[in-house]
Amino acid sequence: MKIALAQLNPVIGDFQNNVDRIIHYAEKARDQGCDLVVFSELVISGYPPRDLLEKNEFVDANLDFLQQLQEKIRQITVICGYIDRNPLNEGNALHNAALVFKDGKVLHRAIKRLLPTYDVFDESRYFEPGSECRAFDFMGHRIGLTICEDAWNDEELFQHRIYRLDPVDRMIKDGADLLINVSASPFHAGKIAFRKSMHTAISRKYGVPYVFVNQVGGNDSILFDGTSTAFDRKGRVIARAKSFQEDLVVVDVQENTGTVRDIAEKEEKNIFDALVMGTRDYVCKCGFSKAVIGLSGGIDSALTAAVAVEALGSENVSTVFMPSEYTSRENYEDTRQLARNLGVSYSIVPIDDIFQTFLKSLSPSFKAGEPGVTEQNIQARVRGTILMGISNQTGALVLSTGNKSELAVGYCTLYGDMSGGLAVISDVPKTVVYDLAHHINAAREIIPVRIITKAPSAELKPNQLDQDDLPPYDILDPILKAYIEENKSMADMAAMGFDRLLVQDVISRVDRNEYKRHQAAPGLKVTSKAFGYGRRYPLAQRYKRS
Repeated sequence: MKIALAQLNPVIGDFQNNVDRIIHYAEKARDQGCDLVVFSELVISGYPPRDLLEKNEFVDANLDFLQQLQEKIRQITVICGYIDRNPLNEGNALHNAALVFKDGKVLHRAIKRLLPTYDVFDESRYFEPGSECRAFDFMGHRIGLTICEDAWNDEELFQHRIYRLDPVDRMIKDGADLLINVSASPFHAGKIAFRKSMHTAISRKYGVPYVFVNQVGGNDSILFDGTSTAFDRKGRVIARAKSFQEDLVVVDVQENTGTVRDIAEKEEKNIFDALVMGTRDYVCKCGFSKAVIGLSGGIDSALTAAVAVEALGSENVSTVFMPSEYTSRENYEDTRQLARNLGVSYSIVPIDDIFQTFLKSLSPSFKAGEPGVTEQNIQARVRGTILMGISNQTGALVLSTGNKSELAVGYCTLYGDMSGGLAVISDVPKTVVYDLAHHINAAREIIPVRIITKAPSAELKPNQLDQDDLPPYDILDPILKAYIEENKSMADMAAMGFDRLLVQDVISRVDRNEYKRHQAAPGLKVTSKAFGYGRRYPLAQRYKRS
């Protein structure tokens, strides 16, 4: 039996486009002699549709287009995810479902049993879980069809299981000799390797072939890497699709043969490709075609510009350098060289006159002397206003350039450097920013070396350095990861060797700057816990850690 793994990048709610792509790939699979083509979870609507699921017309459209697929696709069996209605008068009104059909005839219907509610997931808000875990017969095989989370509850793989039910085990007990999982499994650093090890373990444990088909593409903050894979009964990879691109690969589960695409071995390559894909999809799916970036001479804006050029093309990226009296001569040179290397447009808009006008208008509230925090914030807000003005004039989306380390501790300015429509690297810790810069420069120098080697500075007052206000990033980032991603306590972090007073200061900064992050532009999720939809803390609260 030849199975096609069809890895698509759907646009949420663009039913006609999504269905056209499904038909295209189904016909391509049929022409390659495949018996079955498998698409991802909720491929007709795109995942996650969130509160669009509360609109009856959205659900109806999804069902109408499903009917079109059944009518138009011929001579090949199809598995695809869709939204179904719950026929019962109790529970949530919808199911997360997958349909198996051929030549207009329904062969099997699977309802997702395990509905995740952690991190970015909120499926119990909309869907009612399925009640059956039965396999179905197809071409001499008995197939166990599961949907994403259904496969994430093996008692031998997870020390703490969220759910009592293991649908995969139930399918095997129902006679399944081939497992197929249709997914919308998001990316974060380390996820591709973990997912592979999990699927390998399942196929080995039960001694059956395992086919995993994943969504690819960016939908808002959530990025899907694809990397759809087929395993033989010993857990060996026998087919694999590309990462971060649409693709179709074929596997023969009898012959244990298939197309195996190469994927990145280094995590910084995966993170970079995820950021590029996420930027391209966010900009284009939101109806933009161009982006504008404020260059500072620092590594964060340089990385953001490099990602944008890779995502959109140099002709669609413009850069603006907005120097003040505190800007070093090196940053004039470095930003100009960066723009040349990237092939993007470059303009200079000095902010001194605007800044002085602000200070004059606010006098005598402001005293002469070295700029305090308020004066520094005004400079950042002048720059933010300039960028937003350019955006209004040209229709280009502003990409903000702050990293996760800065956003975590509030080392950023609301309505200033936080201004923008997309925060490209807001989930990238500063230490990883440097890793990505070296990755970008692996073949040739794109980011000028001096940008990478110089001490980071906001340049909002004389001789300012980040480490005047923050711990060194190689110390700060592990503390932030322990606190934000791993939920470790102060005592846990002290036991890791970090100074208790330093940990207390970092935690305090993270907690008191929650309000800033609630007003930040959406960012692209590349770690296991990003700021935004998957991290929900109250603003008005008085919880104090002991």
